Amino acid sequence: MLNLNRYQQDLHWYLRQLEAVVIKVLSQFGLKGNRIPGLTGVWFEGYKVAAIGIKVSRWITMHGFALNVCPDMSGFQWIVPCGLVNQPVGSLAQFLPGITVAEVMPAVITAFADVFAVSMVAAPSDLLTAAGVVEPCNH
Repeated sequence: MLNLNRYQQDLHWYLRQLEAVVIKVLSQFGLKGNRIPGLTGVWFEGYKVAAIGIKVSRWITMHGFALNVCPDMSGFQWIVPCGLVNQPVGSLAQFLPGITVAEVMPAVITAFADVFAVSMVAAPSDLLTAAGVVEPCNH
């Protein structure tokens, strides 16, 4: 959650900043993420690896982005995510076999803190697990 009154009251700016967070995360793993003009999200080698969905009320943000680290991707053959035909969805595990959410979380914290110029304190791993944030990849 961020108070955009302290940044910019501009939802497009906020979306681009979230994309910048994901692009920084990918770069920490040697991957060059990119944007597609007119679309929201982050792509790598033609695969959409991050989706962004926000809600803002009185310039306080909620929700954010989903970075596909190592999910079971089999369901995506039956859906058209975000209405994007011919835009396949991918995960980091396709390009970095064995990567885990636990490995990516510190990169997300660092990138978010950098992009939004804030100090972040990582929650203990047991709290993240209890919240369903860190789950092992079984695919």
